[in-house]
Amino acid sequence: MASKILMPVPVCLIENSQRKGLVVQQEALQVLSKVTQPVVVVAIAGLYRTGKSYLMNRLARQRKGFSLGSSVQSHTKGIWMWCVPHPCKPGHTLVLLDTEGLGDVEKGDNKNDTWIFVLTVLLSSTLIYNSKGTIDQQAMDQLHYVVKLSEHIKLKAAPEKSEDELKDSEKFVLFFPTFVWAVRDFTLRLELNGKEISEDEYLENALKLKAGSSPEIEHYNQPRECIRQFFPGRKFFVFDQPARKRDLDHLEELQDDEIEPEFLQQVEKFCSHIWEKSPPKTVRGSHLVTGKMLGKLAETYVKTIQSGAVPCLESAVVALAEIENTAAVKAAVTLYEDLMKRQVKLPMETLQELLELHTKCEQEALKLFMARTFEDNICYFQADLIRQVQQVKEKFCTDNEQASRVKCEAALKDLSQDMERRISDGAYSVPGGYKLFKGDEQALVGKYRELPGKGVKADAVLQEFLQRKQAVAKVILNADVSLTEKDKELKSEQDRNERAEQEREVQRKKEAEEKQKLQDQLRSCEDHRLQLRKKLEESCEKQLEEHQKMMSHKSKEKSALLNDGFSDKANYMQLVNSRLEQEYCTTKNSYMSWINIMISILMGLVSVVFSFLK
Repeated sequence: MASKILMPVPVCLIENSQRKGLVVQQEALQVLSKVTQPVVVVAIAGLYRTGKSYLMNRLARQRKGFSLGSSVQSHTKGIWMWCVPHPCKPGHTLVLLDTEGLGDVEKGDNKNDTWIFVLTVLLSSTLIYNSKGTIDQQAMDQLHYVVKLSEHIKLKAAPEKSEDELKDSEKFVLFFPTFVWAVRDFTLRLELNGKEISEDEYLENALKLKAGSSPEIEHYNQPRECIRQFFPGRKFFVFDQPARKRDLDHLEELQDDEIEPEFLQQVEKFCSHIWEKSPPKTVRGSHLVTGKMLGKLAETYVKTIQSGAVPCLESAVVALAEIENTAAVKAAVTLYEDLMKRQVKLPMETLQELLELHTKCEQEALKLFMARTFEDNICYFQADLIRQVQQVKEKFCTDNEQASRVKCEAALKDLSQDMERRISDGAYSVPGGYKLFKGDEQALVGKYRELPGKGVKADAVLQEFLQRKQAVAKVILNADVSLTEKDKELKSEQDRNERAEQEREVQRKKEAEEKQKLQDQLRSCEDHRLQLRKKLEESCEKQLEEHQKMMSHKSKEKSALLNDGFSDKANYMQLVNSRLEQEYCTTKNSYMSWINIMISILMGLVSVVFSFLK
């Protein structure tokens, strides 16, 4: 069951202004920016005053919301948006897009009708086309916008390399939404040649082509061919008239018992299908789109249209990838830092303990980064992630050393109070005073070493403390009349040897810590290399699967054309599929080398990062 609605009423996502043209609205972008879940985007298009808004309100589980209006005047200008919790998919948001009625005579200039339809296709994961009456040639003519899609959408930014290269429109099936045709006030019987047929069978029969090559037949076939090629996933719903004609002007105010029962059943069936079957919105590589990403796509497409250019899917995804990958780095570094702050208790006893925590936190950050990033230029963003995480880690190491130093110096200050007092009182300036001093010093060192939780600077701080006491020890030694000159020389030599050993021990620990840090860097490099390979391999598999689905659709369409007697069209579809198969093999064979190149780039960047961090 859906919980609290995210928005009490719809807002305008893209305004269609006669003065400014198409403009993305900031209020809608702010709403979308807060939707971090994957979105299922259901959009509806169709002629003005055909009842689109009523169906969208029902999909929102509301009676009112999108404006219905009560006359022939179209109420929805541009594209309006309503974000609600998804009724069937936990963790998803249902984004409903109600579009301006196409063919509104009051607008005068209908040039933006095509762009409204294009944006509806580009932004949605399910496209509902709403019409009235039946599917006849007039209904097909009213759907002429689908014919213009190939002129108004590009897949790649680069121009075609050769005449043999497939047109972009041959691959629209990869990226286009599922298609649902809803016919209102349907009065015909679902029959064909005297036999009862299903709604979907009615649609497929209406999409059958006519034989011949006259301009009239080409005009008849063109929208049907586009629907068949662009939208392999198709569904058809019919609706009776919902109420008496006099009640239609205030349909949203009618109670269920005032609406035709058959119509209510049809609406329930329609809504259930949309809720259960509409897929989440994705972009190239099957990346799930969040609300924030949907807003960025809308901005990119509208900006391109306003510039006079044709929206390009590749360019839009590249721009989106730049934004999302930057955000992924920031989120991963923030997660790493937060995890470290929660788990690190300074001072840590050893560097190894700190590095083990760092490893766990870095792996969690890397997991988040990989889940959010696009493959576009991923190496550069991953290298930046490594750089920033290493900088934060070094800050923790520095803070750990400082915390250890502060604690150790405080401990030695406390432990040496009695010794300092005796030095001040001249307690060691007596015969045998040097032996007494060394005894007290050794006792202090013993107590110091027994103290827990001193951290990584325990030996270094102790060595510095003893070093500072050497001048005092030398004065006490020279003043001790109980020792001969030879004894003093031996004691002095012994002190030097002890200091040298202490210095060597501190140096050995420092070198051991540097080795640990180096080993940690090597471990980090390997983790990143393995995770990048895994992500790229999964991405390649997804793209190959998408390609196979596209070939499967083309193969089915070829078979359908053959069965209907269109051998020329079937032969062309076979040619398209052959080229797709060649692309598939070429792509599959080149993936491994591409992955290795990407990993090599990352390792080169990481080497530079670590060289600067030394």
